[in-house]
Amino acid sequence: MRGDATASYKNAPTSTVTAGGVTFAYRDLGPRSGIPVVFLNHLAGVLDNWDPRVVDGFAAGRRVITFDNRGVGASSGSTPRTIQEMAKDAVTFIRALGFERVDLHGFSMGGMVAQVIVQDEPDLVRKLILTGTGPAGGEGIKDVTRLSNIDTVRALLTMQDPKQFLFFTRTANGRRAGKEFLARLKERTQDRDKAISLGAYRSQLKAIHRWGLEQPQDLSVIHQPVLIANGESDRMVPTKNSYDLERRVPNGELVIYPDAGHGGIFQFHRQFVETAVEFLERQ
Repeated sequence: MRGDATASYKNAPTSTVTAGGVTFAYRDLGPRSGIPVVFLNHLAGVLDNWDPRVVDGFAAGRRVITFDNRGVGASSGSTPRTIQEMAKDAVTFIRALGFERVDLHGFSMGGMVAQVIVQDEPDLVRKLILTGTGPAGGEGIKDVTRLSNIDTVRALLTMQDPKQFLFFTRTANGRRAGKEFLARLKERTQDRDKAISLGAYRSQLKAIHRWGLEQPQDLSVIHQPVLIANGESDRMVPTKNSYDLERRVPNGELVIYPDAGHGGIFQFHRQFVETAVEFLERQ
């Protein structure tokens, strides 16, 4: 089934495409014309982990594709243990849909994947949005496993979702924004995606850890326009990495949200959508 301009993310059908020996699950919504925006997901994220306000905000005027990469959610295969392999799988998926040029929005781990795609396949990418992410070898990225484990335990002990701790600040604003975000993720009630498996989650953690230990890449080769956004208090991928990215890409612009953490783009979804859409529409 194909998405259409009237669909909202909470009822967009889940489709599949098979390429490279993998059956990829994806959702496709928004107008059919123009260059699509492909969303690249975060650690442990499946189709239902994208904020519907962000997806719908983009899809009001742009075609939006969300998908589960290899071994994640409803997609088949085993999850790679490197960001580079994830990038190859993402390109396989994009080309399987027949796209020759796309915009990319990569959040967190997805932003790492997006950086590899744009360097490996520069002709495929028109514009790049990198949110809550950092460069190879970036400060604190190797500590994501430890932080994730600590906050998962905290969440279990307090009967909360780990994202309340990992994505949001512990201020009154942060706590409220976290609760509102988690409620939005539950708006879809039919045809929900499979949760990530423990094996896939561990493979992703290994990939992020390796990314954090890598030598820095030459990001001056990225000539596409790049929008970088984060909260001012990102604990998962420290906000210093967003400033670092903006300094190192030739055509970067940076937005930092106050009193916000790793999920700053979800806490400030209205402002983020407005900024991102304007960035994508700019000639």
